[in-house]
Amino acid sequence: MICILLAAAAVAFTANEASAQMGKKDYINGGWQFNGTVGNSFVQSAQGYGAYIEGGYYLTPMFAIGGFASFNTNNEYVPRQTYTFDDKSALTTDLDRSVYQVPFGSTFRVRFMRSEIQPYVEAKIGTEYSVQSTYMSTFVSRQDNWGFYMSPEVGVTFFPFQKTDFGFQVAAYYSYSTNRNKYYGLNGLNNVGFKLGVAF
Repeated sequence: MICILLAAAAVAFTANEASAQMGKKDYINGGWQFNGTVGNSFVQSAQGYGAYIEGGYYLTPMFAIGGFASFNTNNEYVPRQTYTFDDKSALTTDLDRSVYQVPFGSTFRVRFMRSEIQPYVEAKIGTEYSVQSTYMSTFVSRQDNWGFYMSPEVGVTFFPFQKTDFGFQVAAYYSYSTNRNKYYGLNGLNNVGFKLGVAF
């Protein structure tokens, strides 16, 4: 992904017109994503194992529709303890728990300025594929599921370089998906996080 972003940046720097700031009707953003899981008992952690890409088209000077895709992995270590089961057997082990999330879908963006600095609000709606895993010393237990996904976001894109379509993006978001896992007591996935990326 880094190579792709660097190549795209090199192309952007060779542009001859400053169309991104004022007249350009489409956009592409992508980069690194830091995600924290909240409100579930399976994995509660905040980690930077994520990335995103999104793009859209401005139907009016201020309103755009588009699409997005991203992924996050959140891990949590559980110290050694003894677990008992219904058949009176027991297991003593430490665990590594992991939640992997891949949401994708549609975006609806409203920007507030058409200039080098463009603050915006955005709503994402789509679906999410998620895998919940528990790693033990000798085996792994894994469950996957699908859910409905929605996410409000607030951010800013800014274009500090003259005569190029290349800039940067900073954003914060909340997301919720309806993914459920009865074995792990998971009843929906809540996330908060922020994004740092490049803008074209």
